[in-house]
Amino acid sequence: SKGVHTTLFVPPRDTDREIWTGLRLGIDGAKKKYPIDNALSIDEIESELPTLISNYSSVFHQSGSSSVVDQIVEQTLLESRKDEEDSDLIKICNPGEMISEMRLRKSDYEIDLMRYSCKIASAAHVEAMKRARSGMPEFQLQAIIEGCFIHNGSQWSYPSIVGGGDNGTILHYSENDSVINDGDLVLIDAGCEVKGYASDITRTWPINGKFTEPQRLLYQLVLDSQIAAIEACKPGATFEAPNNAAKEVLASGLLELGIISGPTLEEAISPEQLGMFFMHRTSHWIGLDVHDVGVYTVDEEPRLLEAGMVLTIEPGLYFGAWRPDIEIDEKWAGIGIRIEDDVLITKSGCEVLSDDCPKTIEQLEAIIGDSK
Repeated sequence: SKGVHTTLFVPPRDTDREIWTGLRLGIDGAKKKYPIDNALSIDEIESELPTLISNYSSVFHQSGSSSVVDQIVEQTLLESRKDEEDSDLIKICNPGEMISEMRLRKSDYEIDLMRYSCKIASAAHVEAMKRARSGMPEFQLQAIIEGCFIHNGSQWSYPSIVGGGDNGTILHYSENDSVINDGDLVLIDAGCEVKGYASDITRTWPINGKFTEPQRLLYQLVLDSQIAAIEACKPGATFEAPNNAAKEVLASGLLELGIISGPTLEEAISPEQLGMFFMHRTSHWIGLDVHDVGVYTVDEEPRLLEAGMVLTIEPGLYFGAWRPDIEIDEKWAGIGIRIEDDVLITKSGCEVLSDDCPKTIEQLEAIIGDSK
């Protein structure tokens, strides 16, 4: 075995460039900072990389990140075909699947970073709740939340969604420029990033601090569905289990409220009924990216959850008054609700990493506008 040998190509020190763009580690700095065997100038990659990779029978390389590296690898592969017997050809392997599987299972250190990211994001959501006022524009709540991120040494992990009233029924609403009127719900989907690790939290609450009866009924239904989905998160359960649990609760509740017709639960869960008001999945992986890498099926079957995996749980209901494709009672029109938490699968069940962020009706009504 050749063992493991690491060579890192880095930009060399360059005073003129560093004046404009900041300090570089350079070759010597990289050797001191990182656990590597050697460091070379990035300017040497075309001359040195072919020699480095030609000594191996397999090269793990994901094309598309650097056209220069792509060209070097392709040229080296052509040379190996020209100079060597078929048995000695260099094999190019895509590292994506291997790295994805590694990223799916978090170490204790990674979990601590995600727990801290959730703590910062939760505090930011609470601060927005406390400073909420009827008549304020959406971007002011966005500024409060993202200011909390920066104050705590983090940054947003994705552009924050702040949708008041009917805007909350648009899944990826991005303008954040409307006034939030008295009586409106506001949906805030915002998370931060700590040392590369993301949080992703959504809360929905009334801007004036009091749910109307229709808002209360639908909110409690979404919360109940989220609780059921979280309870389904445990080792050995399928990735689909939380989604199925949430859908059953949502469909049953909408049947009871007369919003969908069923008549059976199976029919109520269909895309033609529940799917008109809950059109996304309940979960995605989260880690170094908000929608992190990792397959959801193995051998065409839903993959099983394992300790160390982290996924979101985010059921919702959306009754856009602007939608021409649905007919609903006026009391439901303009209500958009999503409740999202980040959930770690543990050996015995699960841990809600974002549990610091309040979400019961009683908690929310006690906090909203509390800084008055």
